[in-house]
Amino acid sequence: MKVLVTGAAGYLGWAVVHEFLAAGDEVVALVHDADAAFPPAVEKRAADLLDAGSLTAAMENVAGVCHLAALTRVRISAEQPTRYYRANVGGTIGILDAMAAESRRSGNAGRIVLASTGQVYGAPARQPISEAADVRFINPYAASKVACEQLLGWQAAAGKVGATTLRIFNAAGAAAGRGDQDLTRIIPKAVAVAAGSAAQVDVNGDGTAVRDFVSVEDVARAFVLALRASEQGEHAIYNLGATPASVRDVIGAVERVSGRSVHVQHRPAHAAEAPALTADTSRIRAALGWRPVSSGLDDLVRGQWSAAVQVTSPAP
Repeated sequence: MKVLVTGAAGYLGWAVVHEFLAAGDEVVALVHDADAAFPPAVEKRAADLLDAGSLTAAMENVAGVCHLAALTRVRISAEQPTRYYRANVGGTIGILDAMAAESRRSGNAGRIVLASTGQVYGAPARQPISEAADVRFINPYAASKVACEQLLGWQAAAGKVGATTLRIFNAAGAAAGRGDQDLTRIIPKAVAVAAGSAAQVDVNGDGTAVRDFVSVEDVARAFVLALRASEQGEHAIYNLGATPASVRDVIGAVERVSGRSVHVQHRPAHAAEAPALTADTSRIRAALGWRPVSSGLDDLVRGQWSAAVQVTSPAP
């Protein structure tokens, strides 16, 4: 299958590209930057998600799409809601329109898997969270992702695509030598402190808040399984999580794996912060046979640590 990956140069995109290559698929990386580096087998196509002409050209002969490109910073979305809706919802409309144009040309309905987020649930009292839980518009980022999910659902109901949404809780670790560069997230930040490239980890409250982590490699495998299983006219929604862990747990794992201490600065707790957010993944396990295989907390930290040490080591 020829698979187009939007956001291919990003953290998750890098893992998804490598997973589809390993599965024997032809991979098209949709990029803004023509200088972005990929393995030689990857075809690069340049397009703007908000430019219909470039997207239609980029979609030629593509049978499946993994749509990862999005703006994802929650706090910034609260300050710039129109920007987030324009990029996330507008970009998804562009992808679906380009897929429809390619379907008319080829006579075949395409398949699409959307990267969504566990943020769409807000902070429900019942844990772990199943896909049956209500979605909550707690910030513009989450709301924009809900809108994207709904678009996929309507497009599938019209018979134009086979669609799957993956609600990812907290992707972490490394894939193909690349770790997470986003220091707003706890694992890369704690690892950066241990590596000496950041001063401290700021912790709101006592560090007992629990979040659900899943390796970026396990997430990438889910994209392969989901794209293969997508059927015209249907829209499936699955949670992706694997390892619940507190902030304290993460810091302890970083210190254990790195053999170094992590300086922590405690700050007042946020009243709205949920004590735990964990994913019920029974649906994707039953439907697609997905299982996390590299999502143990020490495995996640070890991958991030190895990637960080590679980056910070001086050249010989």
